[in-house]
Amino acid sequence: MSFSISGKTAIVTGGANGIGLAIGRHFANQGANVMFADMDEKQLKKEIEKNEDGSNIRYFAGDLREKLTQANLLSATIDAFDQVDILVNASRQIVTSDPLNPDDDAVVMLLNQNLITALRLSQLVARRMIKQAEDQEEGSAGTIINLSSIAARRTHPDLLAYSVSSAALDQMTRSLAVAMAPHRIRVNALAFGSVMSASLKDTLREQKDFRDDIEDRTPLGRIASPAELAEAAQYLACDASGFMTGQIMTVDGGRTLLDPVAAPAH
Repeated sequence: MSFSISGKTAIVTGGANGIGLAIGRHFANQGANVMFADMDEKQLKKEIEKNEDGSNIRYFAGDLREKLTQANLLSATIDAFDQVDILVNASRQIVTSDPLNPDDDAVVMLLNQNLITALRLSQLVARRMIKQAEDQEEGSAGTIINLSSIAARRTHPDLLAYSVSSAALDQMTRSLAVAMAPHRIRVNALAFGSVMSASLKDTLREQKDFRDDIEDRTPLGRIASPAELAEAAQYLACDASGFMTGQIMTVDGGRTLLDPVAAPAH
């Protein structure tokens, strides 16, 4: 089986920063057409303009929590590249929450941002993938990749909302995989530990000793780069993983192999 994604078209949400940006860049460097989607139009434009040859890159700015915005994103992708083969739901948010405060709306907010947005966009894009594959009798109709976290399996007092939304995303991945398998669409997720994302960079600036804390609790002794997640995403997007669906692939440097500790997963 081939690891190539050349010629395929991918939508990557959360594409203006961190992991989403790294995945989108990597896919484009591997020959895929990439639509970078994010709410931050200024940052999107800045990053896209860095590309010397932008023939296989486009960007779309908007609030993907809105159904109309999602429909416009899909339309823009089809207009630019005629098809969509890969969806990477990399748009995600981390906020702290008070587990004893009934007025704290962080759980509802993150379920909407990290779960419902990915669900609705997956449903929309899947329908397009099915339509594209109507004349195909075999082969993949498309792949969907969700960005999750080991926080779905680990807990931290301040990250109740993030843990709940991550666990829900994992179950959504499994459920959609079963529902979409008859249509030859594969759905998998990447659950990562500490990756040098934009949010983690902000945390490390505020908490100088936090890096040592993370590295001490990671068997491989370091924080992953976004590029390492991008290569794992390519595997889930390519034909080499053609018999893999409904799986939560963990990329955490061995962190979940240790006993639970107080350090949060980012």
